[in-house]
Amino acid sequence: MRRTMPLAMVLVITLLAPVAVDAQKPRARDLGISSLIGGTPGPLDAITDVAGVEVGQTTIIRGDAGPLRVGTGPVRTGVTIVHPRGRASADPVFGAWFTLNGNGEMTGTTWLQEGGYLEGPIGITNTHSVGVVRDAILQWQVGRPGMQPWGLPMVAETYDGGLNDINGFHVTPEHAVAALNGARGGTVPAEGAVGGGTGMVCEGFKGGIGTASRTLPAAQGGYTVGVLVQCNFGSMRDMRVAGVPVGAELSDLAPCIAGEVPPGSPRRACGAARPSGASEDETELGSIIVVVATDAPLLPHQLKRIATRVSLGVGRTGGTGGNGSGDIFVAFSTANARAAVPRDTARVTMLSNEAISPLFAATIQATEEAILNAMLAADTMTGANNLRVHALPADRLMAILTKYGRSP
Repeated sequence: MRRTMPLAMVLVITLLAPVAVDAQKPRARDLGISSLIGGTPGPLDAITDVAGVEVGQTTIIRGDAGPLRVGTGPVRTGVTIVHPRGRASADPVFGAWFTLNGNGEMTGTTWLQEGGYLEGPIGITNTHSVGVVRDAILQWQVGRPGMQPWGLPMVAETYDGGLNDINGFHVTPEHAVAALNGARGGTVPAEGAVGGGTGMVCEGFKGGIGTASRTLPAAQGGYTVGVLVQCNFGSMRDMRVAGVPVGAELSDLAPCIAGEVPPGSPRRACGAARPSGASEDETELGSIIVVVATDAPLLPHQLKRIATRVSLGVGRTGGTGGNGSGDIFVAFSTANARAAVPRDTARVTMLSNEAISPLFAATIQATEEAILNAMLAADTMTGANNLRVHALPADRLMAILTKYGRSP
């Protein structure tokens, strides 16, 4: 439904449960690209391969593409929620966060860093809706039996003001609550232009939500690492897939204006020839939020190390952590259940540092693939002021990999 309904319809999609990705949109694993990236994907190749993790999303698409009318639209935005132990659990998880470049926001990080526990769901939305989603999570949390009657919710953002009427403040508490209550595990969360990623642009292509996972062999503990990204970062010029400069080969698909180009706009009209030597995508102005889940028994200082390694996965796709980018990552472990129960002491299990390197590699690989999955799942979208952002075409991607000798 999210890919076939015309934008001309007045449309608000509320995904009350994660759904399998549309078969007509292949994921990286379907194309064989997982083998180029490395590692072994989990059964779902998603963050929900980590038992207990649930994802819910609300997608808001309303109004025809056209001139921006603040407060009216076009609207291309939403909310994504990750529950570390599921929506019914009040049991905190060990966690940590890291920022590669801090031109962005993730609430709740001060207490996470100090206390070492992530005490509720993680929300992801657009830059100007962080407050409403944070408050909605808190109201949802304190109103549920068994949940603690206070909290410092974690909500992160990326900026969708290119395609979306971001200053119209279209995300409401009801949208956040729908995502909170509709979260599910055990399936591949919807990817692409859904949830908080609805209006996002990733390395010059239509981006949004993406997910992937890696499992370690039994000899290394058999642990799983799952990653979910909201990608809205990077430049087409720098984009890489399995080391291949795919973005530079697809510069004809740079974002464009579907109609008359306003005077002074850096964008060309869609279908117009690109001037020789012109570059419309030289500055990294976007952001990326990454959530890493694992069932490995890691303590907060070790999870900080995991969150730091996300940077290498982002870098493998061409991200540079530019000055205008908000690159913020959080990692948590679902091991050590009930470690936060009030008592004088708690007995916990910690993986040896000598055994942690395979988890670093898994995090890097799953991050790289999740970013690619976000672009592969998304369709071309036209939004505010007739800005059109193209989908990453799987057929041309595969042809480019073949050209560079990287065919799976």
